[in-house]
Amino acid sequence: MPNSKQLKYDKAYLRIAREWGQLSHCKRKKVGALIVKDRMIISDGYNGTPTGFENYCEDEQGYTKWYVLHAEANAILKVAASTQSCQDATLYITMSPCKECSKLIHQAGIKRLVYNVAYKDPSGLEFLERAGVELEQIASLDS
Repeated sequence: MPNSKQLKYDKAYLRIAREWGQLSHCKRKKVGALIVKDRMIISDGYNGTPTGFENYCEDEQGYTKWYVLHAEANAILKVAASTQSCQDATLYITMSPCKECSKLIHQAGIKRLVYNVAYKDPSGLEFLERAGVELEQIASLDS
């Protein structure tokens, strides 16, 4: 468990990520992510379709379209297109990552993951733990 000062910052960053997730056009889940390095937010993301595609994430049956990008993938891709690096950064995300995104998180050099809600499939977290990424769940974002 982080110290009280770190916990205060962790909760604040998660609240910002939750607010950022509200920008998503997805109906089923609105997920937000922030990447923080040296106490600076270097990237943000939310789940949604790729640039140039329609904003609707679900098909006519209500299923998520296969090409929707997850919040953490969008945040990592923004860093990749910049002069920044995710090396040794912390990822704040409102929902723990799927197994596909967990590979991106590890390969990007992110060393710490703080999340709010656990995703139904824990294999992403299990992979990150095996990869040596520090994991922290903060269920309540109240001060």
